[in-house]
Amino acid sequence: MNYTASNTSLWSLIIQAGLIAAFLLLANVLRRKVSFFKRSLMPTAVLAGFLFLILRTAGLLIFKTETLEKLPYNPFDTTILEMMTYHGIAIGFIALSLRVTKKDDSAKGVLTAPKSGALIVSTYLVQGLAGLAISLLLYYLFFRADSTVFAASGILLPMGYGQGPGQANNIGNTFEVLGLAGGRSFGLAIAAAGYLCACIVGVIYINVLARRKKRERTAHEEISGSVVTVGDFQDENEIPIAESLDKFSVQFALVLLVYLITFLVSWGIDSLITGLVPGVAKTVSPLLWGFNFIIGTLMAMLTRKVLGIFRKTKAMTRQYQNNYLLSRISGLAFDLMIVCGIASINIEDLSGLWVPFALMAVAGGAVTFVWLRWLSKKIYPNYAEEAFVSMYGMMTGTISSGVMLLREIDPNFKTPAANNLLTGSAFAIVFGAPMLALVGLAPHSLVKTWITLGLLVAYLALLLVFLLAVRGKKKAEKTAEANNPSED
Repeated sequence: MNYTASNTSLWSLIIQAGLIAAFLLLANVLRRKVSFFKRSLMPTAVLAGFLFLILRTAGLLIFKTETLEKLPYNPFDTTILEMMTYHGIAIGFIALSLRVTKKDDSAKGVLTAPKSGALIVSTYLVQGLAGLAISLLLYYLFFRADSTVFAASGILLPMGYGQGPGQANNIGNTFEVLGLAGGRSFGLAIAAAGYLCACIVGVIYINVLARRKKRERTAHEEISGSVVTVGDFQDENEIPIAESLDKFSVQFALVLLVYLITFLVSWGIDSLITGLVPGVAKTVSPLLWGFNFIIGTLMAMLTRKVLGIFRKTKAMTRQYQNNYLLSRISGLAFDLMIVCGIASINIEDLSGLWVPFALMAVAGGAVTFVWLRWLSKKIYPNYAEEAFVSMYGMMTGTISSGVMLLREIDPNFKTPAANNLLTGSAFAIVFGAPMLALVGLAPHSLVKTWITLGLLVAYLALLLVFLLAVRGKKKAEKTAEANNPSED
């Protein structure tokens, strides 16, 4: 085998990974040492992605054109970045779903978790309605000569704002295959705009609260959300930290095994559909592989259940999953996904899409702000500001940006706002299933785009009934309120 630099298949991944690592470390230094970046609350991975994108787009990674031709690796090639974005979201969710959960009887009868999930999905729907309204309007005014897929491009707004670069990459690529030129970069650009919206609008709102003396911004050093103890590394009946196979290696092996199962299941379903109904396969196949992280999540939950049964029946005497290490794997996967997603945007692909991009970016931030501000007061009356800030950060960026905004006004997490992001996201998988089907329906014809718009409105109405009319047990609600008294 040729081990020299001329073997691009051998060294390309390592060179790309080294560049990603360099930008992550540089962004971390800027985030900690430069007050502007520190006060912006921009996640380190987002800052690293923008640094990578700016330098790559400006041509500053190399200095001479002829040098590029002599290099064994092209730093402008985004293939590996796209691959890491695609796989990162699936690996991250698989690692999270493999974690062992413990039953919490204290929350029985309380609907905060499912209502948080319904709130998250209702925000997706509002963003989708705003995006489709813009894309349909622009289609009828200016873009009718182009593919009708453009009319459905507004559905990429919730994929970018609400679900982040992983889904924006996958669904944008699906739209691009169907005929939307630059669809993948368009989706990723919306996701990048969402991060900026979370940081800029979120910080402005927090400062407004501080000026009105409703909440006080807390200056603090960035610390981990909780203290790491020995129990995090070695829970009861877990495998040892190191024996013949390292404990971290076991976690990584479990994640990769589940991802292999995910591939085989997806391949099997795709082959079955192709064999039985080839016409339907053209529509379902891109959607199936685009939502691979959902299949991965289901396979991880099934694996976790099987391992639990083995332990109960004594067929397996030790617990192999370690929640702390699995969380670290998911954190790494999501950080890489964010950096690679932003860095792989091709600005040239947006040449004909700047107007819809700008309109959707602004509309996404505005409707998300108004919607969450209204419903936070209804659903979380005792900590509405904390709930709104955290939800807004998550629904325009990621859960990390939501938590960072929350820490500015609730540094010790005295309110349940941070926990609502986690429990709500779990329920959002269930509530969000119908919308994922609509995402696959919208781009196939103009009629189906309008049908999608109508179904989004109908589903939003149902979720509103649940959010505003359905109530949990009063006793449980009073207990929750007593544990989290209002600071107003």
